[in-house]
Order: sequence, then structure tokens, then C-alpha cells
Amino acid sequence: MPDLNYESEWLTRKKRIDTRLRSLGWEIVPFNATRPLSACTKHAVEEFPTDTGPADYALYVNGRILGIVEAKKLSLGPQNVLVQAERYSRGTAVNPLSFGEFRVPFLYSTNGEVIWFHDVRHQLNLSRKIADLPTPAALEEMLAHQFDAACAKLLQIPNAHGWIRPYQIEANTAVEQAIRDRKRQMLVAMATGTGKTFTTVNQAYRLMKSGLARRILFLVDRRALAAQAVTAFASFEPEPGLKFDKIYEVYSQRFRREDLEEGEKFDPKVMPSAYLLAPQPSHSFLYVCTIQRMAINLFGRQAMFEQGDDEAEDDADRLDIPIHAFDVIIADECHRGYTSAELSVWRNTLEHFDAIKIGLTATPAAHTKAYFKDVVYRYEYERAVREGYLVDFDAVSIKSDVRINGVFLKEGEQVGQIDPDTGSETLDLLEDERQFDTTEVERKVTVPESNRRIIEEIKKYALEHEATYGRFPKTLIFAANDLPHTSHADELVKICREVFGRGESFVQKITGSPTVDRPLQRIREFRNRPDPKIVVSVDMLTTGVDIPALEFIVFLRPVRSRILWEQMLGRGTRLCKDLDPPKSHFVVFDCFDGTLLKYFKDASAFTADPPDKPSKTIAEIIDDIWNNRDRAYNVRCLVRRLQRIDKEMPSEARAMFAAYVPAGDLAKYASELPKKLADDFTAAMQLLRSPNFQDLMVNYPRAKRTFTRAIDATDTVSSTWLIRGEDGKEYKPEDYLAAFARFVKENPAQIEAISILLDRPQHWGTDTLSELRTQLAATKERFTVDNLQKVHAAAYGKSLVDIISMVKHAAKDEEPLLTAAERVDRALARIMQGHTFSEEQQCWLDRIRAHLIENLSIDREDFDVIPIFSREGGWGKANRVFAERLEAIIKELNEAMAA
Repeated sequence: MPDLNYESEWLTRKKRIDTRLRSLGWEIVPFNATRPLSACTKHAVEEFPTDTGPADYALYVNGRILGIVEAKKLSLGPQNVLVQAERYSRGTAVNPLSFGEFRVPFLYSTNGEVIWFHDVRHQLNLSRKIADLPTPAALEEMLAHQFDAACAKLLQIPNAHGWIRPYQIEANTAVEQAIRDRKRQMLVAMATGTGKTFTTVNQAYRLMKSGLARRILFLVDRRALAAQAVTAFASFEPEPGLKFDKIYEVYSQRFRREDLEEGEKFDPKVMPSAYLLAPQPSHSFLYVCTIQRMAINLFGRQAMFEQGDDEAEDDADRLDIPIHAFDVIIADECHRGYTSAELSVWRNTLEHFDAIKIGLTATPAAHTKAYFKDVVYRYEYERAVREGYLVDFDAVSIKSDVRINGVFLKEGEQVGQIDPDTGSETLDLLEDERQFDTTEVERKVTVPESNRRIIEEIKKYALEHEATYGRFPKTLIFAANDLPHTSHADELVKICREVFGRGESFVQKITGSPTVDRPLQRIREFRNRPDPKIVVSVDMLTTGVDIPALEFIVFLRPVRSRILWEQMLGRGTRLCKDLDPPKSHFVVFDCFDGTLLKYFKDASAFTADPPDKPSKTIAEIIDDIWNNRDRAYNVRCLVRRLQRIDKEMPSEARAMFAAYVPAGDLAKYASELPKKLADDFTAAMQLLRSPNFQDLMVNYPRAKRTFTRAIDATDTVSSTWLIRGEDGKEYKPEDYLAAFARFVKENPAQIEAISILLDRPQHWGTDTLSELRTQLAATKERFTVDNLQKVHAAAYGKSLVDIISMVKHAAKDEEPLLTAAERVDRALARIMQGHTFSEEQQCWLDRIRAHLIENLSIDREDFDVIPIFSREGGWGKANRVFAERLEAIIKELNEAMAA
């Protein structure tokens, strides 16, 4: 490798910078004092003299100098060299342009590889690193763009679309303020289900209408999401009678049938290549594209990270797209990038373009914030729930000994040994005891009885939900894996079909497995059709999928990524008013004894959740050691790799390694390697650099995976509701009841309704009950009637305890827990004692009883507004039936209810 320190500035210019300028359409010419400025149309004039020294390149466009390029040799960083270019800009007196003290607006510094740019027309414009030098057309377009005028026009455009919500206006306002502040990268964080796409569509229209943007790139990471976005833009009507795509051109890539919704018929316009290769000021369009396709367009197929066949962009080719092809880039789901390779593709694609970049996400990660810098707007899940745009969730903790403690198999137990390659199963009796820890459950061992018991526990809640709401809850179960022949997802589908007993179509698997036919179509069926009611997935439904009717989410998959957790939860947060009664909440089942809920409760929105570590190849590590690039670090990396190989390889591989290291003992070789390198570096490296040895370290035979079905193993499974407080804290029933008892005992003086129930029952009435419910629900623990009934049922085995009983029992343990019907019957028995009522009076008392069971109190006004009373004649009739004594009876009844 040549020493770059010896590459002179002259060589850097000739070899790197001149080549780049010519490829961008510049004609490089030496300075000639006799050449008139008007003759320079697309010329890069070398050694252009200024009052303060010669500029390396003056970029002439149609007789005006629009840019200066200052060059340095490759070994020098160009960032600080911009100061030199600024000096030349001030000294270019012959140029007809003027921007305060500067005569040339666009300044560049480069070492042939790294390029820095500064637009000096405004004092708040910061210098920035860019991917390439400009074309002549780009400089002309930048000069003509009236940024301040466009910002002023944007302020005059009302943001009052009939569908837009207040927080979406806030998001638009925040983005627009950031742009006016001349920020180039910004992040908008909005909870899943709050309409990021609509917010973005409206934002794009406003930016294009004002002239701040002419060409917008909308990036997504799946073709199906691209199709959804194109549909959203095509259906948006920003001006009366005019859809977005009738005002501005909307382009996309080609779609497959499965990318489109059922029955959806639209003909997206495919992006003309010329719009990308030669952008014009007259172009005004929005382009919806996948990150995969754009990465191929920019860097070729070798730059792509691994992806499934469903997302392959077979018709994409590498294109020479200039950096000014877009004014604004909107990156949807910009938290993506779970591996370093994926993150690198995202970054490289975004950084190629010199554009304003707006990131959209529901789950901002640390690396996302690091790139986009400023979170200009945030709309949190909790706020969306408070404002009624999303639904909250209840939590159920399912405790399974297998999931918490692992699997212990005794000697003599019968197990099934499954061949993961063929699926064949051999029954065997264990000759010795075996222990599998929790990380190996569903990876190396499965306990069918454990999975069955968990599903049976979930069934109890599903049937209770069905009885309460009149519908079976749409349920999404996240399985640990969907591996061939040992699929946890397949096992759960089989068990669910058996446990629920409602047929094959009632339970379906939707994963990326080749065994699932048209998975995108299956997702739409889950969303739009009555069946399936239960879907088992692994990660295909974790993000980018809207299923508003979803009411149960089951975690049988361990999760440690905050981003993934929040995205998975986001599948259930959407409102669904099509249901009757409308969806009011969803339920999360944590099958790891509530540990997932606890783990993620403490994770902040920007908890470091870095992408997976890179896999630098062994050859690259060895090359870095050989070339003394961070040698000590790379030696440690290599030692760890060798030790890992030693742990994983079978005897067959050990025999192959014996040709290179004694007895094929890689662990011993690894432990001695640092000393070998220190004692005789060249000799030690001779083996490491051997191509055959390197190939073996990568392609050594792997140990055959084993998988055990613990047929005879059992599991103890239990469950309980977890109550979520306003602060996100989860309470077990006993802790929640203790907190409620403390609250009741500490607050009679502050909450009159509690005082009335405990000491002054004669003052009980409808207003008092309303105050009690409101005050309890407003606590940080959220003591709602529903929450309190759940924990009382869990703790005492009694369902539907009334709020009066719960308050009185919290104050005094000896107070009985009654249902509303029991309390009403007790109160009626008290007032009927010693009295005889006519048949007509008894009919009215029956009506009063029905009302009290629902409302726990009764007032005079109820008789004229509640149909059960008003249709029978209301207060006047009832009072006559009771010989004008109804008011006294009601007062006595209310007191008896509170007694």
C-alpha cells in the first residue's frame, strides 16, 4: 500500500480532484488574463488570482464565479482550509456578485476524498461535509434559490386541513422552525399510531407550496410501506378538489401485486431516470423509494445488507446521481439499522445527498439521535393516550418455571431428539440428568407442556374478554423462532388450534418463512377479516403493520432491544372505533413473570440501544495486525475469535486444525498468541497470513445442532394482572391493594367522598360517587374501578366488587366485599324491613334496583332522564305511587347503600 503522506498536493489535484471535476461537467483550464469572464460557462479556472492570493479553482458558470475550491494533499484534513477559501472569496473583486463581505457564495475545500462546503451568503449557515463537488447546474440552482422568501411564504400558508390534529400541526411547526433556523438534520419522534405518514404528507405539501423544496425523497425500508405512502400522497387533498398528485408529480418504484392492499387499484408513476441523473430547477416532484433500491442506485449491489427475496430490488441499477438531486429527504422509520452493516447503508445513502434531512420514528435510538442531532418534536405515547388518540394497555404477568429457571431433566426421562436438518425424531431415555438454562429454551430444548399451559392460561383471559365485550380478542403471539423442523411458531400454532378448538383458520402463522404463502396477504387478512383471530409471528409483524382491532399481544419471545419492544407494543396502541363496543385498551401478556415489562419500564427513550457489533472478517483483523493498525486491540479481537471457534467446533474440525496448531487446540494457541507475536512477530504472522489457515478459520465444519423435546417434563404456570400506574409503574395485586389502602386512610380530609363513605353515609349521592371516581382515577396509581376490581378478584377471588365496598374494606379489613347487586339487595332489605309495598310500588322498586346496580346511587333528576323511569311517567308518577314519600325513600336508600 503506498504511503499517502508522500502524495503531493499537485498529485492529489491531478489524480483525484481534476478527475472528479471533469466527471461533474467542468472544463478545467488555466487562468488566462485575456479570457473574458463571459467566455467561461462551465469552467474550473486553476490558480485564479484574487486580491488575497491565488485560489486553486474558481468555478465559473455563465460568466460569474459561483464557487471556489481550495485543495490540499490527501494526507491533510480539509475542514479548516475553508478559512482560506473565505479569504479568497473576499478578495475576488472582479466577480459581479456581492454577499456582504464575500464576493463568491459557495466555498469548498477538499483533499480529493473528503469535501467540506460553506454557503457564506448568510452568517447562520454552518459549514458541512458533503459527498461530492457540485455540478455547474447545482451552483446555478443554489444561487437562484430564495431561501428567506420561501420561509416567509411558508409562514403565510395556513395549516388548517380538516383532518389534521393539533399535535400534527405542532410537529409541522417545529420542523419548519428548525428549517428557518437553518438546521439541516432533524428528528421527529411520534408514537406508533399517531399518524406520522399524514403529518409527513402535509409537511411535504407545505414545503413544496412555499418553494422551500422542489424535489423530495421519501425513504422507507419495505416496498409495501412505499406502496402505502404513495397511496397516502395520492389520496391527500391539500386544496379543495385537488389531490396532492394532481398538484405535484408523485413517483415511485415498481410494485408487486402483494405490495398493494386488497382491491387497491392505482397506477404509480415510475420515476424517470433523467429526473435522478439530471435534476432541473423546473422539476417539482416527490419520489417514494425503498432504502434498498436507493442504496443500489448509489453504490451498487455489493453495498446492500442481507435481505429477504421479498424485498429484493431486481430491476435496480447503479446510477450516477448527483448530490443535489433532492432538496429534502424524509427518512421514515429512521431508527432502523439493527446491525452495523444496515446502519452503514442508511447513513451512506443519506449522506450522499446535500439536502435537508428529516428523520421520522416512533422509537428514537441513540445512533439515530447522533445522526439527526436535534429532536425538534416529540409526541409521546403517554400524551397520545391522555389526549385520546391512542389506547393504553393492561398487563398480565404469566409465571412459568421453565421460562424463569430453565429445564432440568432427570435420568431415565423420555425425550425426543430431533434432527434439525430433516425433522426426524428419535425417542430416547436419558442416561444422565441434563440442565438447560433459560437462554436455551426453544433454542436447544422445548417443553411442550410448558407451551400448552401458557396458552391455556391466556385462554382464560380471552374467554373473559369475549364474555365481557361480545367478541374474541384479535391476538398476536410473538414466538421465539421459526426455524425449520424445530419451529417454536409452528408448535404454538398447533397448540392454539388444539386449546381453542375453533378450527384451522382461527389460528395462523405469519412469518418470513418460505412455508408461509404470501405473508403480506396473510397480514391483510388478519387486519381486515374475521379470521384468523390468533396469529403467531416472530418479527414480521413487529413494525410497519397497522392492525387497529388487535387487543392481545403475547410475548413468548425474549426481547432485549428497547426499539423492538416499543415497536412490538405499538401494534396494539391504535384506536378501533369499528369494534362494538369500541376498543378501549389492549392487553400485554409478559410470559417471563413480568421481567420484560420491568426491564423496559426503566429504559428511557434514548437508552443506548446500539446496533449489533460489526463482523469484521478474520482476514481484516489479521491484516490490521500485520499493518500495525490498532494492533493491541485487534490481537485481543483475534484471540476472542479463536477461543469462540474452539468452543464451537466438533472433533472433525479439531483434526483439520491439527495441521496448523498442536493437537488442533485453538484455545491454547489463542492464549499463547500475544506472547508469540511479541517474541517473533514475523514468524507468528506467517501462519496467521496463510490463506489456507484463514479459510479454515471461516469455513471449518460446524457442530451439528441438536434439539430436544422434553416430552415428560412439566411446568408450573400461573398468571396475574399487573396494574399500570400513571407513571408507568406496574403493580402486583397485593402491592396495588396496599397502595390503595394507604391512599384511603390518608385522604378522608382531602377527598370528601371518602369521608362520607367512612363517617357520613347520609350524605351519599350521585355527585359524591362521581367525585370519588374522578379523584381515584386521577392518582398516579390510577385507582379506576376496573383496575380495583381486577386486583380484588385476583387477591380475594371475588369478581365485580363495588367501589363502595372497596373503599370501606381498604379503611377497615372487617368490612365485607360486596358486588353491586349484593349491596343493592342489602340496602333494599333494610328499607323494606317492617313495610309492605303494593304491587305497583314493587314494580318501581325493581326499576330502582336495576338502576342502583349500575349506578350505586339515585337522585330525583334520574327519574326524568333515565329511560327506565321516564318512559313509565318519571318523577311525578313515581312520587304519586309512593304517596309523595319517594324523596324520603331515595334518601334512605342512598344512606343504606353507603352504610
